[in-house]
Amino acid sequence: MTDPVLTFKEMCAAFDVTPRTLRYYEYIELLRPTRDGRSRFYGPRERARMKLILRGRRFGFQLEEIRQWLMIYDNEGTAAQMRAFVEMADRQLAELRDQRAQLDEAVEELARMRAQAMASEQA
Repeated sequence: MTDPVLTFKEMCAAFDVTPRTLRYYEYIELLRPTRDGRSRFYGPRERARMKLILRGRRFGFQLEEIRQWLMIYDNEGTAAQMRAFVEMADRQLAELRDQRAQLDEAVEELARMRAQAMASEQA
């Protein structure tokens, strides 16, 4: 049994992305659907890539990083791709931790300012 292919519209619906997003991912060569005339068809490979793209975006990776990471699989295989992923994940984890620290600091400062405003209002 072969995996079914999705049309352009079905792919947008399946991954909850806009047609513009899907076309852009093709344009920057993240996805390469098969074509029949003007119609595009997305098989298992493209669906798997789309899952990885969306997961990468959720974690804050840039599209160019994701594109290069996917190219490693195409050119060098799974082991090389996993090594690259570990390096990317380490960098992104450090960035996210830094962002969290900055956010925690902003929350604390805003809470202090709010408390000061409330205290001065009651005085």
